[in-house]
Amino acid sequence: MIQQGSTVELHFVLKLSDGSIAESTYNYPKPAQLVMGDGSLTEGFETCLLGLKTGDKSQFELTAEQAFGQSNPDNIKYFERSKFGDEAPAEEGSIIAFAQPDGSEIPGIVREVTGDSVTVDFNHPLAGQTVIFEVEILAVN
Repeated sequence: MIQQGSTVELHFVLKLSDGSIAESTYNYPKPAQLVMGDGSLTEGFETCLLGLKTGDKSQFELTAEQAFGQSNPDNIKYFERSKFGDEAPAEEGSIIAFAQPDGSEIPGIVREVTGDSVTVDFNHPLAGQTVIFEVEILAVN
């Protein structure tokens, strides 16, 4: 049975309220594997898994707060168009990796390009949305 600290091998599908699929591990060669509490999943997703066991298939509906949170206006930033180049063009809908001071990268979605100003959204792409979380538990250790 899944509890804090369990190593879990699972397949999952994330759907939006309209039924469209945002992510599915069935599209990858291997299922997902995580340790409960390691930060791979948000607390809302982990709570759904607690108590499930090998062979279980379940579906949960998570509000934006339980899933990826609401869109935070502080995570929307504005850049000068000159900061973008051929490798990372300022085109609406583009997802670009931005370097952080510690050397890590964070993805941002170009939401708008107006004159010399580029609006980049650093919120999770599914922030603010209710999601349907379908899981199939393959193994629990």
